[in-house]
Amino acid sequence: MARFIPTAPRAFVSAASKTLTNGSQSRTASAYSLLQFHPYATSQTHKSPFTANIIRILSNEIEYQHDYAPPHQPATSFNSFTVQDRPGEKWMTMRGKCGEYEEIKIEATMFDGCVFVPKPGEDSTGENVVLHISLLVDISKGQGYPDMEFLCSAWPDHLEIQKVYLLNRDKTIINPYMGRDLRRKKNRKLQRTLGDYLEERGVNNELCVFLHEYMMNKDRIELIQWLGNVKSIVQK
Repeated sequence: MARFIPTAPRAFVSAASKTLTNGSQSRTASAYSLLQFHPYATSQTHKSPFTANIIRILSNEIEYQHDYAPPHQPATSFNSFTVQDRPGEKWMTMRGKCGEYEEIKIEATMFDGCVFVPKPGEDSTGENVVLHISLLVDISKGQGYPDMEFLCSAWPDHLEIQKVYLLNRDKTIINPYMGRDLRRKKNRKLQRTLGDYLEERGVNNELCVFLHEYMMNKDRIELIQWLGNVKSIVQK
């Protein structure tokens, strides 16, 4: 497993929960609106040659990003899950249900690491970059039961469970024992069993494919938005 994957101390999950705040559709529309207007119009007021050059470079970069791989409106659903984008943040949230009482919440990062693997084929040289997404999957069965939280790695074509926590409703760990590291070889059978448990709830390899496509698009949206914000500040 790549070195960047966290060992999942509770601080990671706590910090992630604090970072995530409720977004709004108006913010989503605002983030996407930059794509609907001409991205490289410049102010008519007089600028110094240095400032004008910065604005020109930013405008060219926005134009290039927009033309090279124009992003599209983020998906709002996937299979039985609803999808909530978080404009300006490195997260997205998905929600779903299993049965009448069980609720599922998924929180996924944008790309947060990678590994390098040899290119396939006997005559191939060089390496391919395989991107990584961190995933928190919370499963709640309602009052009287602790929540289960799965810390996972979402690779382009498969899901890998790292840790499983038992949490109270306030997200405090019930017991300080952190569970096994399911990535170790001796725990593969347990990982497969828990993987089947998530599979029944739609958290599977197909979801990983969707997340990688979603985050590729989100990365382009966020970059164009960021470039536009920098340009607006320079122009003032």
